Amino acid sequence: MDVATLRKVLDLERKRGYRDGAVIGGLDRYLQRWGSEAKDSWAGSELLDISYAALNVDERREWLERMIDWLDGIEAEGQRALKAKREEFLNSPITTIRGISTSLATKFRRLGVSTVRDLLYFFPRRHIDYSKRKTIAELEIGREQTIIATVWQAQETTLGGRRSTEAIVGDETGNMRVVWFNQPYLARKLRTNSQLVLSGRVSLFKGIKVFQSPEYEPITKDLIHTGRLVPLYPLTEGLAPRVVRRLVKETVDLWAPKIADFLPEEVRRHAQLLELPEAIKQAHYPENESLKDGARKRLAFDELFLIQLGVLSRRRDWREGGEANPIKPDRQILASFLSSLPFTLTSAQERALEEILADLEKARPMSRLLQGEVGSGKTVVATAALLTTIANGYQGAFMAPTEILAEQHFSNISALLAEAGGEENVEGSLRTFASLLPHPINIALLTGSMKKSEKERVHQAIWEGEVDMVVGTHALIQREVEFPRLGLAIVDEQHRFGVMQRSALRQKGPNPHLLVMTATPIPRSLALTLYGDLDLSVIDELPPGRQVIRTRWLEPEEREKAYRFLRKEVEEGRQGFIICPLIEESEAIEAKAATKEYEHLCGEVFPDLRLGLLHGRLRASEKEEVMRRFRGGELDILVATPVVEVGIDVPNATVMLIEGADRFGLAQLHQFRGRVGRGEKKSYCILVAEPPSLEGRERLSLLERTQDGFLLAEEDLRLRGPGEFFGTRQSGLPDLRMAKLSDIGLLELARSEAIRLFNEDPALSLPEHELLAREVARLWQGGVPGGEA
Repeated sequence: MDVATLRKVLDLERKRGYRDGAVIGGLDRYLQRWGSEAKDSWAGSELLDISYAALNVDERREWLERMIDWLDGIEAEGQRALKAKREEFLNSPITTIRGISTSLATKFRRLGVSTVRDLLYFFPRRHIDYSKRKTIAELEIGREQTIIATVWQAQETTLGGRRSTEAIVGDETGNMRVVWFNQPYLARKLRTNSQLVLSGRVSLFKGIKVFQSPEYEPITKDLIHTGRLVPLYPLTEGLAPRVVRRLVKETVDLWAPKIADFLPEEVRRHAQLLELPEAIKQAHYPENESLKDGARKRLAFDELFLIQLGVLSRRRDWREGGEANPIKPDRQILASFLSSLPFTLTSAQERALEEILADLEKARPMSRLLQGEVGSGKTVVATAALLTTIANGYQGAFMAPTEILAEQHFSNISALLAEAGGEENVEGSLRTFASLLPHPINIALLTGSMKKSEKERVHQAIWEGEVDMVVGTHALIQREVEFPRLGLAIVDEQHRFGVMQRSALRQKGPNPHLLVMTATPIPRSLALTLYGDLDLSVIDELPPGRQVIRTRWLEPEEREKAYRFLRKEVEEGRQGFIICPLIEESEAIEAKAATKEYEHLCGEVFPDLRLGLLHGRLRASEKEEVMRRFRGGELDILVATPVVEVGIDVPNATVMLIEGADRFGLAQLHQFRGRVGRGEKKSYCILVAEPPSLEGRERLSLLERTQDGFLLAEEDLRLRGPGEFFGTRQSGLPDLRMAKLSDIGLLELARSEAIRLFNEDPALSLPEHELLAREVARLWQGGVPGGEA
């Protein structure tokens, strides 16, 4: 059915004044031929049953308008069907692409490429510039260059004991030697007198220029491996660079032009961005550096823009999800609690507490991030908020990422409450405190490793309203836990939890207020991206008397010096940590390495001292026992994996010795350093690291010079990117392929455009935002960005 031709006929009929002269033989005969197929295919085809010749001019005008509306519907339906077909193909496994076998698909899957869309968004790590074409006479040693040459001779040879190919090629300025190591088959492929494009680095061999294993291909209009900016893709065993380049090029050439751009035209124009098909094409095979940069800008903008829309949507859902119970602060109770503390709050703590209390008073659920360095006093502020909640007759929940931290928070909050009113009763994981309130306060601990009977007892006590406050791990969000009147939920160390866990905790009560706490110093611009759905409070001031921790970097051969210093501190009655290197393969391998190091230290380095071992594979009861002994001074040195990064608090510890310091980021090293210096004694951080690169040396030197966690976080972000800074998957953020969160200008542009669009259409329900809404949903469900086809 040729809808386009019929439309032209009808347009002509309209222009000629409805005289039935648009086609020879009249419109009725034409429609009879055209409509035989339409009657079986489309609803509404009864329009074809009329006799056009029998109608008067007004009736013909009316019929023609109805006919054009009907054709519009047919075309729209056809477009929808075509779009659905293309979308189906984009989501198809990559084996649907010609040339990708099941075996090859398995290798691509190792790199996170499973569908056609994944392959379109499988961007190169970088490009090599082979665009600079030279003659053989102009070639310079040591630079990436390209020549076009004729093959005079090619033969298999043995070079350094390896079967290889050697060729002589030439152009109008001279000849040169080319060798391909371990590729003897090329001798048969390179035909005499054929012309090749060769790209690579030129070296000198016995005073003569030679190309060693360059990229090569016959001269064609569209080069892939040579003569241009050539992409270097991530690879895995069994995937050759040339194969990947060819397959990606074919897929991009065929499918990138068919992708519809989900970004509204106004946003694209305002931000001065390439269209999506062009951006994808130029990201893989750019025509020049300028277009490559333009492609990166567009694709990076997409990622940040979609994240912002998702974050803004979460913020709206949180605020409009129903009213919270207003919690009014009792100033007398708060004053009594704060005066019972052995210290005075800093002005930053007071400011943060007032911001939280102001939020709690509102009927709109609080959604706030409390950010403060290790030792800045976030727990005291959180406890004051929990006390206010309990004084209003509601329950409080405090969720930590690990059992060690949950137990420590439970212990610290218990100590604060005991200071204020005295401990009355301890019964397993339930504690009761006399308080400043008219009734005692009951606080419970809930972790996954507790005995089933103990957990059930706590579940029952929470449900019956006997527990005022519960501190725990993700066990708090299990189905069995139900709060009859949850008023405030606190999540510690947010980037360790996904967004889903935060939402799950919120579901435990009728719109409770939410406070998220983090000790990671996050630059403000990044906090707005990661936690754009949260209001921000920052404790940017350490308590008075908090000392500067002297930090020094040592090379491995100076390790003995570090051990002697640690021994001296222990002999003077202090304690220390030794952190084992980060091993990314698995927690089991990391635990095994820590155990081996512990045995070496016990047997050969500190045989006369009391050492403990802490790693992620220990049972919770074992971890607690080790921590209890270390806190109680029964152990001199705690050997640990990076599990101590956050939260562990031992005021008598004065030395933090970090092995393999070059494997950690600056922000993480700063977190470790914050574990010491919590008491009055002078404290030290010793970084043992292999001689690092120039960049690594600069990082360790910065750590030696500054104690400013925010400055270190900015630098860490600049050097390592957000994926390593947070572990993107744990942050609840979608993966970032092109965007750098250190690119503040683009981040702010994406944020302002997202806010502007969101204010106009918060539900993205307008027809022109249909593709965008689908893209936001796809990204936040763990897919990759990518337009509809």
